[in-house]
Amino acid sequence: MRVGVENRTPMRVGAEDIQSVQQFVYLGSVVSETGGTEEDITSRIAKARATFAQLRPIWQSRMLTRRIKVKIFGSNVKSVLLYECETWKVTKHISHRLQVFVNRCLRRILNIYWPEKISNEQLWERCRETPISQQIKRRKWNWIGHTLRRDLNHIPKQALDWNPQGKRKRGRPKQTWRRTVADEAKRAGKTWSEVKHEAQDRTRWRLTVDALCPT
Repeated sequence: MRVGVENRTPMRVGAEDIQSVQQFVYLGSVVSETGGTEEDITSRIAKARATFAQLRPIWQSRMLTRRIKVKIFGSNVKSVLLYECETWKVTKHISHRLQVFVNRCLRRILNIYWPEKISNEQLWERCRETPISQQIKRRKWNWIGHTLRRDLNHIPKQALDWNPQGKRKRGRPKQTWRRTVADEAKRAGKTWSEVKHEAQDRTRWRLTVDALCPT
Protein backbone atom coordinates (compact mmCIF):
# COMPACT_ATOMS: atom_id res chain seq x y z
CA MET A 1 0.00 0.00 0.00
CA ARG A 2 1.04 3.59 -0.67
CA VAL A 3 0.13 6.41 1.74
CA GLY A 4 -0.45 10.04 0.77
CA VAL A 5 1.34 9.93 -2.58
CA GLU A 6 1.00 12.83 -5.01
CA ASN A 7 1.83 10.71 -8.05
CA ARG A 8 -1.28 8.63 -8.74
CA THR A 9 0.38 6.53 -11.46
CA PRO A 10 -0.65 2.90 -10.83
CA MET A 11 2.08 0.66 -9.41
CA ARG A 12 2.32 -3.09 -9.64
CA VAL A 13 4.45 -5.71 -7.91
CA GLY A 14 4.37 -8.80 -10.04
CA ALA A 15 0.71 -9.29 -10.93
CA GLU A 16 -0.61 -7.37 -7.93
CA ASP A 17 -1.68 -3.70 -8.00
CA ILE A 18 -0.44 -1.47 -5.17
CA GLN A 19 -3.39 0.37 -3.68
CA SER A 20 -3.13 4.06 -2.66
CA VAL A 21 -4.79 4.72 0.71
CA GLN A 22 -4.94 7.44 3.37
CA GLN A 23 -3.91 5.03 6.13
CA PHE A 24 -3.34 1.34 6.87
CA VAL A 25 -2.36 -0.91 9.76
CA TYR A 26 1.12 -2.44 9.79
CA LEU A 27 2.29 -4.73 12.63
CA GLY A 28 -0.49 -3.45 14.85
CA SER A 29 0.25 0.25 14.30
CA VAL A 30 -1.62 2.76 12.15
CA VAL A 31 0.42 4.39 9.36
CA SER A 32 -1.05 7.46 7.67
CA GLU A 33 0.01 10.36 5.48
CA THR A 34 0.28 12.57 8.58
CA GLY A 35 2.40 10.06 10.49
CA GLY A 36 -0.40 8.09 12.09
CA THR A 37 0.18 8.97 15.76
CA GLU A 38 -3.29 10.41 16.42
CA GLU A 39 -4.98 7.49 14.67
CA ASP A 40 -2.72 5.02 16.45
CA ILE A 41 -3.54 6.53 19.85
CA THR A 42 -7.26 6.12 19.20
CA SER A 43 -6.68 2.49 18.24
CA ARG A 44 -4.43 1.83 21.24
CA ILE A 45 -6.91 3.29 23.73
CA ALA A 46 -9.75 1.22 22.26
CA LYS A 47 -7.71 -2.00 22.47
CA ALA A 48 -6.51 -1.23 26.00
CA ARG A 49 -10.09 -0.44 27.08
CA ALA A 50 -11.26 -3.80 25.74
CA THR A 51 -8.43 -5.59 27.57
CA PHE A 52 -9.26 -3.76 30.80
CA ALA A 53 -12.92 -4.79 30.50
CA GLN A 54 -11.97 -8.45 29.98
CA LEU A 55 -10.02 -8.39 33.25
CA ARG A 56 -12.93 -7.00 35.29
CA PRO A 57 -13.09 -10.06 37.60
CA ILE A 58 -9.50 -9.32 38.63
CA TRP A 59 -10.21 -5.67 39.43
CA GLN A 60 -13.26 -6.67 41.49
CA SER A 61 -11.50 -9.50 43.31
CA ARG A 62 -11.07 -9.16 47.08
CA MET A 63 -8.45 -11.89 47.10
CA LEU A 64 -5.84 -9.80 45.28
CA THR A 65 -3.98 -6.88 46.80
CA ARG A 66 -3.89 -3.43 45.24
CA ARG A 67 -0.20 -3.89 44.40
CA ILE A 68 -0.86 -7.10 42.45
CA LYS A 69 -3.78 -5.52 40.58
CA VAL A 70 -1.63 -2.54 39.56
CA LYS A 71 1.10 -4.91 38.37
CA ILE A 72 -1.44 -6.84 36.29
CA PHE A 73 -2.69 -3.54 34.89
CA GLY A 74 0.85 -2.62 33.87
CA SER A 75 1.68 -5.93 32.24
CA ASN A 76 -1.64 -6.57 30.50
CA VAL A 77 -3.33 -3.23 29.87
CA LYS A 78 -0.59 -0.64 29.80
CA SER A 79 1.54 -2.84 27.54
CA VAL A 80 -1.32 -2.77 25.01
CA LEU A 81 -1.83 0.97 25.44
CA LEU A 82 1.84 1.89 24.98
CA TYR A 83 2.71 -0.57 22.22
CA GLU A 84 5.41 1.05 20.04
CA CYS A 85 5.06 4.34 21.95
CA GLU A 86 8.82 4.83 21.49
CA THR A 87 8.18 6.18 18.00
CA TRP A 88 5.15 8.34 18.76
CA LYS A 89 5.27 12.08 18.22
CA VAL A 90 3.70 12.93 21.58
CA THR A 91 1.85 16.23 21.99
CA LYS A 92 0.15 17.66 25.07
CA HIS A 93 -3.20 16.61 23.63
CA ILE A 94 -2.03 13.02 23.15
CA SER A 95 -0.49 12.87 26.65
CA HIS A 96 -3.76 14.14 28.10
CA ARG A 97 -5.84 11.51 26.29
CA LEU A 98 -3.58 8.70 27.49
CA GLN A 99 -3.43 10.03 31.05
CA VAL A 100 -7.21 10.37 31.27
CA PHE A 101 -7.60 6.71 30.28
CA VAL A 102 -4.94 5.50 32.74
CA ASN A 103 -6.36 7.57 35.60
CA ARG A 104 -9.86 6.24 34.96
CA CYS A 105 -8.56 2.66 35.05
CA LEU A 106 -6.59 3.21 38.26
CA ARG A 107 -9.60 4.76 39.96
CA ARG A 108 -11.69 1.71 39.10
CA ILE A 109 -8.97 -0.59 40.41
CA LEU A 110 -8.97 1.37 43.68
CA ASN A 111 -12.81 1.51 43.72
CA ILE A 112 -12.85 5.30 43.70
CA TYR A 113 -16.08 6.63 42.25
CA TRP A 114 -17.91 9.93 42.28
CA PRO A 115 -18.57 11.77 44.59
CA GLU A 116 -15.37 10.57 46.27
CA LYS A 117 -12.52 12.78 45.15
CA ILE A 118 -8.79 12.22 44.96
CA SER A 119 -6.11 14.22 43.15
CA ASN A 120 -4.09 12.69 40.34
CA GLU A 121 -0.93 13.04 42.42
CA GLN A 122 -2.50 11.09 45.30
CA LEU A 123 -3.74 8.47 42.85
CA TRP A 124 -0.27 7.99 41.35
CA GLU A 125 1.30 7.83 44.80
CA ARG A 126 -1.08 5.11 45.96
CA CYS A 127 -0.43 3.09 42.80
CA ARG A 128 3.29 3.91 42.65
CA GLU A 129 2.79 5.36 39.19
CA THR A 130 4.42 8.23 37.32
CA PRO A 131 2.78 10.48 34.69
CA ILE A 132 2.29 8.64 31.41
CA SER A 133 4.30 11.29 29.53
CA GLN A 134 7.36 10.47 31.66
CA GLN A 135 6.91 6.75 31.06
CA ILE A 136 6.72 7.26 27.30
CA LYS A 137 9.76 9.53 27.31
CA ARG A 138 11.84 7.02 29.27
CA ARG A 139 10.80 4.15 27.00
CA LYS A 140 11.72 6.25 23.98
CA TRP A 141 15.22 7.05 25.22
CA ASN A 142 15.85 3.47 26.32
CA TRP A 143 14.89 2.38 22.80
CA ILE A 144 17.14 5.05 21.25
CA GLY A 145 20.09 3.77 23.28
CA HIS A 146 19.39 0.18 22.27
CA THR A 147 19.12 1.20 18.60
CA LEU A 148 22.31 3.27 18.63
CA ARG A 149 24.24 0.23 19.89
CA ARG A 150 23.21 -1.83 16.87
CA ASP A 151 25.45 -2.35 13.84
CA LEU A 152 25.59 0.16 10.99
CA ASN A 153 23.41 -1.97 8.71
CA HIS A 154 20.48 -1.81 11.15
CA ILE A 155 17.79 0.23 9.35
CA PRO A 156 16.33 1.96 12.47
CA LYS A 157 19.85 3.10 13.37
CA GLN A 158 20.31 4.51 9.87
CA ALA A 159 16.96 6.30 10.23
CA LEU A 160 18.11 8.03 13.43
CA ASP A 161 21.05 9.54 11.53
CA TRP A 162 19.16 10.21 8.32
CA ASN A 163 19.80 13.73 7.05
CA PRO A 164 17.67 14.41 3.94
CA GLN A 165 19.11 16.89 1.46
CA GLY A 166 17.36 19.57 -0.52
CA LYS A 167 15.08 22.46 0.35
CA ARG A 168 12.10 22.21 2.65
CA LYS A 169 8.84 24.07 2.22
CA ARG A 170 8.61 27.66 3.38
CA GLY A 171 7.23 28.41 6.82
CA ARG A 172 7.75 27.05 10.28
CA PRO A 173 9.21 23.51 10.29
CA LYS A 174 6.89 20.76 11.51
CA GLN A 175 7.62 19.41 14.97
CA THR A 176 8.67 15.88 14.02
CA TRP A 177 9.69 12.99 16.27
CA ARG A 178 13.35 13.57 15.33
CA ARG A 179 13.19 17.28 16.21
CA THR A 180 11.53 16.42 19.53
CA VAL A 181 14.42 14.08 20.36
CA ALA A 182 16.98 16.74 19.43
CA ASP A 183 15.19 19.36 21.56
CA GLU A 184 15.06 17.06 24.60
CA ALA A 185 18.78 16.32 24.27
CA LYS A 186 19.55 20.02 23.91
CA ARG A 187 17.58 20.88 27.06
CA ALA A 188 19.70 18.32 28.91
CA GLY A 189 22.84 20.03 27.59
CA LYS A 190 23.81 17.27 25.17
CA THR A 191 24.49 17.23 21.45
CA TRP A 192 23.41 14.35 19.21
CA SER A 193 27.06 13.32 18.85
CA GLU A 194 27.36 13.08 22.64
CA VAL A 195 24.15 11.07 22.81
CA LYS A 196 25.46 8.55 20.26
CA HIS A 197 28.78 8.24 22.12
CA GLU A 198 27.21 7.75 25.55
CA ALA A 199 24.76 5.15 24.22
CA GLN A 200 27.62 2.73 23.54
CA ASP A 201 28.20 2.26 27.30
CA ARG A 202 25.11 0.71 28.89
CA THR A 203 25.98 1.83 32.42
CA ARG A 204 26.67 5.38 31.32
CA TRP A 205 23.54 5.38 29.20
CA ARG A 206 21.35 4.60 32.21
CA LEU A 207 22.68 7.75 33.86
CA THR A 208 22.06 9.68 30.64
CA VAL A 209 18.45 8.48 30.51
CA ASP A 210 17.98 9.53 34.14
CA ALA A 211 19.25 12.99 33.21
CA LEU A 212 17.02 13.19 30.14
CA CYS A 213 13.96 11.87 31.99
CA PRO A 214 13.97 13.35 35.51
CA THR A 215 11.11 12.26 37.76
